[in-house]
Amino acid sequence: MLTRSAPTARLLQACLRLSRGFSRKILNQVFIASLALLLSAQHRLGAAEQDAIDASLNEHVIYVTGDSTRRAMLQVTTFYPDGDGPFPLAVINHSKAIGEPKNEPRYRSIFLSRYFLSRGYAVALPMMRGFAGSGGVFHINKCDLEGFGLAEAADIATVIKHMTNQPHIDGNRIVVIGVGLGGWNTLALGVHGSAGAKGLITFSAGVREPGCDRWEENLITAAGDYGARSRLPSLWFCGEDDDVVTAPTRRVMYQRYTEAGGQAEFISYDHFKWADHNIIGSQEGYSIWIPKVDAFLTELGLPGKEIAARYLPAPFPPATNYAALDDVDAIPNATDKTKQAYREFLTKPFPRVFVITPNGGCGSFDGGVDPLTRALEAFRSRGAEGRVYAVDDRVVWVAPMRTPPATQFTSIDNVDAIPYLNATGRKGYQFFLTLPKPRAFVIAPDGGWAFSSKGFDPLAKALQICGRSHQNCRPYAVDDHVVWTEDRPANKQ
Repeated sequence: MLTRSAPTARLLQACLRLSRGFSRKILNQVFIASLALLLSAQHRLGAAEQDAIDASLNEHVIYVTGDSTRRAMLQVTTFYPDGDGPFPLAVINHSKAIGEPKNEPRYRSIFLSRYFLSRGYAVALPMMRGFAGSGGVFHINKCDLEGFGLAEAADIATVIKHMTNQPHIDGNRIVVIGVGLGGWNTLALGVHGSAGAKGLITFSAGVREPGCDRWEENLITAAGDYGARSRLPSLWFCGEDDDVVTAPTRRVMYQRYTEAGGQAEFISYDHFKWADHNIIGSQEGYSIWIPKVDAFLTELGLPGKEIAARYLPAPFPPATNYAALDDVDAIPNATDKTKQAYREFLTKPFPRVFVITPNGGCGSFDGGVDPLTRALEAFRSRGAEGRVYAVDDRVVWVAPMRTPPATQFTSIDNVDAIPYLNATGRKGYQFFLTLPKPRAFVIAPDGGWAFSSKGFDPLAKALQICGRSHQNCRPYAVDDHVVWTEDRPANKQ
């Protein structure tokens, strides 16, 4: 195993090989130049890797030697929960995007990784050969999809072995997860085997080889072979509208797998946003797969309950019937700038959050893992009251409490006419009359009272304050109007 300095170590070895055969003087010059190049490259590599490192998730990048029959250095990203462990281990295997594998970024699967961290797992995400910072070459031998998966599974097993040699990893509690092509390799691991692995979870597992005319037939046949030889239970998530491997093909794969003896549960879900296989790339996918994965892990005797909520994003509030998403004029207290900002918000990618303030201020937050928490904390740090108006493709604004109509009980400034209050309460009402609008004053039969000014819903807030210590609190005045509807009872002062 080599640590993060492995690429620079390889560079030094290459430079020294080039120096063979030179005189000692030239050799010294070559070594000095090589050392300078090494330090420069090490600095650039460290900066590039550290730019994406999240210290709050105890993230690291290591390099592990792959399968001994095909030696290559594999880049592996790791995350650790807080504490000393030993932690159960989740190994997550990546899919393949369109384009050159070497140009793909280091795989972090941040939503899936955070889920496992929240359940107390350490997480390892190896890059396949030829991808990102891993050595070797990505290659599928014509139509041999079964052999390809088994070869990649050998690398996965090597990474697991390395991880379980670490003192803070519990080598007897391991689950292996894969997405797309990585899901196919994960199923192959069930054949290859790995000590300590208890189960497999796949999302849209499969591999599509355009250069092979019989790739679907070969995929189905290989799935049957895997099922006949695998001893690990598995959970399959498959979208009904996946554009890599069709839903009917996946169902036949599952049928062949289980008929051959493979242990598997098939979870189907409807079209998910822009790509079914990206269900793990959005927090909105959590509601689809987390309950199933929790149950599966628990059945395996592995941790399947949340123990560290800080790793998960704040859940989005549900949609309301307040207004249509594109109804700009429905936004409370909206200025022209607020409306324009909202129009721009509607062009942003998911996840996205739009927050408003009582005075017409607003803020738009998109991208990342937890835009809702980021948004609300940004407003709190400025001492502003911000509330969420819309998230993603829905309005979540809750309309303020309906204000009762004005009555003829008495004038707004007639302090003596207020029921129930003693002298202190009447002084409180006199102060209320000096406050800016919107404002509300509420009273209770036992003499209790409360008021609130400004904000989105002062009446609801005043009732909430009053209700903490008194019963049957009711509105007396809102803004410049008395809204009390009963006759004045005898006051006890």
